[in-house]
Amino acid sequence: MISNINVREIAAQCLREESSAITQIISQLDETFDQVVELLFHCRGKVIVTGVGKSGHVGAKIAATLSSTGTPAFYMNPLDAFHGDLGAMTSDDIVLAFSNSGQTDELLRFVPFLHDHHIPLVGVSGNRDSLLARNSDYHILLHVAHEACPLNLAPTSSTTVQLAFGDALAIALMQVRHFSALEFAQYHPGGTLGKRLLSTAHDVMRTDDLPTISPEMTLAEAIIVVSRGKMGMAVAMEADRVAGIITDGDVRRAMERMHEDFYNVRVADVMTRQPKCVAESTKLVVIQKILHENNIHAVLVVDNERHLLGVVESLSCMI
Repeated sequence: MISNINVREIAAQCLREESSAITQIISQLDETFDQVVELLFHCRGKVIVTGVGKSGHVGAKIAATLSSTGTPAFYMNPLDAFHGDLGAMTSDDIVLAFSNSGQTDELLRFVPFLHDHHIPLVGVSGNRDSLLARNSDYHILLHVAHEACPLNLAPTSSTTVQLAFGDALAIALMQVRHFSALEFAQYHPGGTLGKRLLSTAHDVMRTDDLPTISPEMTLAEAIIVVSRGKMGMAVAMEADRVAGIITDGDVRRAMERMHEDFYNVRVADVMTRQPKCVAESTKLVVIQKILHENNIHAVLVVDNERHLLGVVESLSCMI
């Protein structure tokens, strides 16, 4: 029975200890981290991430994160390295090895191969005096005082710190590479993420039964078009070109301000004359930013001569 054990508090304590461990390694970052980022940025081959046990599982995730953010990388199990996988390494590659103790035998066994083939080794461990540290070209110290495990045995805080460090390394390289949202999308073409990042206004814009009005129309007439259009707005057109936009908010404010004169006011007197417009090729991520920064719910899609092609609403961007 677990009735006498506060499992929620145990979980909370584990999370506190692991978050504290992550915070503490910030002070351990030094100029070696700068050198490692520089090294990986200029890598002409691939970053080969390796580790044994739990560090290996973390290493596989770090390799995947690096690859998806612009740094070509793959994970190699050191247990497989001596059964043909060493042939995948070239002198253009860099090895990124994780081991909390820095004394893992399986990991250290192929270090001489790296030295013989002039392949740079970046060691990441919790012991600056370990064999991995002493035999690495660059060593990153990620020292954790104790594990979140109550027995101080199961890799918990140490692997959490490794994982967070891998993310920090990947994000630093993203910034150095000026890695863009479009490039990210190209590495993630499948699923909702790729669809959202690669889709354009053309893919989602509404083109049928667009609520259009004349700038000379009265607000009394315009409010009917706005209501029927079910978009909360109507586009004012003049000579087949966009002249402005009027929203249901504009109508309500005009009604509050003008009272009995409201019904005779022209659309031109209250419309926004420079509505936010985009091209058909504009990415949805860009449109989302426009909507957010301007606190609006729709943008107009126009051609070079401001002919109305469609409307993209905020809900259309949430694919």
